[in-house]
Amino acid sequence: MTFLLNIDVPDVAQATSFYTAAFGLSVGRRFGADFVELLGWPAPVYLLTKQAGTLGAGGDRRRYQRHWTPVHIDVVVDDVDAAVARALSAGAILEAPARDAPYGRIAMLADPFGNGFCLLAFSEKGYDALVAVRSPDGARA
Repeated sequence: MTFLLNIDVPDVAQATSFYTAAFGLSVGRRFGADFVELLGWPAPVYLLTKQAGTLGAGGDRRRYQRHWTPVHIDVVVDDVDAAVARALSAGAILEAPARDAPYGRIAMLADPFGNGFCLLAFSEKGYDALVAVRSPDGARA
């Protein structure tokens, strides 16, 4: 299987500028004026022009102010604070400043179109810090 990421935006040119500046992605291919492929993450990113008010899914209309969604992007970086500064200079909106957590350091942001994302640097244990590791006999290790 292959994974790719589609991101609806009202302005592909502005979104291309944001995602290339904020994350160092590069343009792979352009499919006309309204559809751009970005490369540089483990999966390709496709920016798709979809105007606000058009039908999205399940009868819900697209809107580009900040919105809740059960799916968002976590971008794993080496230095959260430097990545936050880069994203903010590209036009991101800071929603929760960087903080330390048992699994690493995390900050919550949104792109200029209301799509949320987190910047995350894992600690040495990563998500394993959240669970008690048990040995094969069921005892805590």
